[in-house]
Amino acid sequence: MSVFGPVVKIHPVVLASICDSYERRNEGASRVIGTLLGTIDKHSIEVTNCFSVPHNESEDEVAVDMEFAKNMYELHKRVSPTEVIIGWYATGFDITEHSVLIHEYYSREASNPIHLTADTALQSGKMNIRAYVSAQMGVPGKTVGVMFTPLTVKYVYYDTERIGVDLLQRTRVTPSRTKGLTSDLSQVAGSAARIQDMLTTVLAYIEDVLSGKVTADNSVGRFLMDLVNKVPTISAEDFENMLNSNINDLLMVTYLSNLTQAQIALNEKLVLL
Repeated sequence: MSVFGPVVKIHPVVLASICDSYERRNEGASRVIGTLLGTIDKHSIEVTNCFSVPHNESEDEVAVDMEFAKNMYELHKRVSPTEVIIGWYATGFDITEHSVLIHEYYSREASNPIHLTADTALQSGKMNIRAYVSAQMGVPGKTVGVMFTPLTVKYVYYDTERIGVDLLQRTRVTPSRTKGLTSDLSQVAGSAARIQDMLTTVLAYIEDVLSGKVTADNSVGRFLMDLVNKVPTISAEDFENMLNSNINDLLMVTYLSNLTQAQIALNEKLVLL
């Protein structure tokens, strides 16, 4: 369930960092919290990074290391100055009274921060990720409360993150739960095979539509039209020449990098003599 508001886009590195901080939590700690970093535009909030913040929590009180959070954010700004504080996260399924207190602190660090919850205990059989934004409620002049309303959550990734996600998915089918990195040519071959499978699926769908077996979907048709229009018009001979030229450039760069590594290794050996 979600309300009208910005869409929260979460990158895989954020989820991995949250799980890692939960696994490394102090003994006896029921949950971990941390700061969310990212960018904000008119229609969405993109969460690209995060870091955990030490805290102590009991039934009566909660204490958060605010100085640690400020120092970590200052260090992050040196590396990624475009990332700003957009909210905070907590592991668990529910929003507690202590969550309201922590949210008040982040309200001073960011304008209308989001609160992200990650069910790392897998209470529902999977790690549910939910995002909320707070809004004040109550009668004017009386006690004001806080209401957390859910936002739409989407998962996005950069091309470099996709490589890591695909590698993690392959570990699910291995008995040892480990998987080594593949070579560049193997990755190219795997990508080409996936593209071929996608094209086979698309062609099968088009043939079924033309034969009347499947009812045509206008949205799918528009998507395929946009896809076809993005393909450049080029002859097979020109494409082959361009591909061979790029492969030769790649092989030359690989050769030069290997030669440089050999020269450096040889120089280190000579220095030790």
